[in-house]
Amino acid sequence: MNVLIIGKNGQVAWELQQTCPSHISAHALGRNEIDITDPQSIELVIEQLKPAVIINASAYTAVDKAESEQDAAYLINATAVEYLAKAANQHGIRLLHISTDFVFDGTKNTPYQVDDQTNPINVYGTSKLAGELAIKAHCPTNSAIVRTSWVYSSHGNNFVKTMLRLMAEKDELNVVSDQIGCPTNANGLAKYLWQLAEQDTLESIYHYSDLGVASWYDFAVAIQEIAFEYGLLANKIPIKPIPSSDYPTPASRPVFSLMQQSSTLNNEHWRTNLKKMIVSFI
Repeated sequence: MNVLIIGKNGQVAWELQQTCPSHISAHALGRNEIDITDPQSIELVIEQLKPAVIINASAYTAVDKAESEQDAAYLINATAVEYLAKAANQHGIRLLHISTDFVFDGTKNTPYQVDDQTNPINVYGTSKLAGELAIKAHCPTNSAIVRTSWVYSSHGNNFVKTMLRLMAEKDELNVVSDQIGCPTNANGLAKYLWQLAEQDTLESIYHYSDLGVASWYDFAVAIQEIAFEYGLLANKIPIKPIPSSDYPTPASRPVFSLMQQSSTLNNEHWRTNLKKMIVSFI
C-alpha cells in the first residue's frame, strides 16, 4: 500500500517515517516536492504515486505569529486542506488529517468530547477549524480528523527541547501553570495514525493525546526531573509557576483543552512517554 505523507520535515511526519509498518510504502514529501496550495501540484503527485492514503502532517503552527500572518495560516491550514480533501475524494483516497485542541475555547472543566461545540479563540485555532470543515464538506466519507495536543518529538523544535536548552543555560525559569491540557509524544501519535490508515472503517473525528493531565509548569518540572535523573542536565534550577497574565502573548490560549481520548489502545501516561523520548538522547 502506498501512503503519501505531507509535511516531510515536521516532527509527526518524521515519526511516521520511523514507525512505518514494513508492508507499507511511505512517501514523505516536503514543500519542494509538493505544493499543497496548488491543486495541479497535488494532482501530479497523486498521478505519480497513486497513494491509497494521504496523511496530512503539514500545518502552519506558529500560534502567536498567526495573529499577524492570518493569510499564511489560512492558506496552509484551510485552503490547502480543502484542495487535499477534494483531490482525495475525487480519487477515492483515504485522508487522515491532524488537527488541534485549539479548536476549543477552554471554558469547560471536563475533557472535551469529539462532538463538543468548537469555538477557537485565536487565528491558529480558527484556521485549523476551517480545515476540519473543509474535510467534512469535500471528503466526508473516507477521512478522519485526528485532534491532538502539545506535540513533541526528539526531532524538530518543541517545548521539551526548548526547556532542556533553557534549563542548561538559565539560573531559573518561569513557566505558565494555569493552562491545562496534555502532552503528546509524536511517536505514539504516528503509530495511531498508521492504525487508522489500515482499519476498515473510520469515525469522522478522533481525539488522541497521551494519558493524564498537566499544566505547562507540570510538564517543565517533569522534563527537568527526568533529564537530571538520566544525566542530561548537570544541575536542577528553580522553576516558578506563573499565571498566563504574567506572560502575555499575541494569541489567546484556551485555559483548559484536555480532550477525552477516542482510544487508549497502546497509549501510556505522558510522563512515561516523556521519559522514553528523553532517554533516547542518551
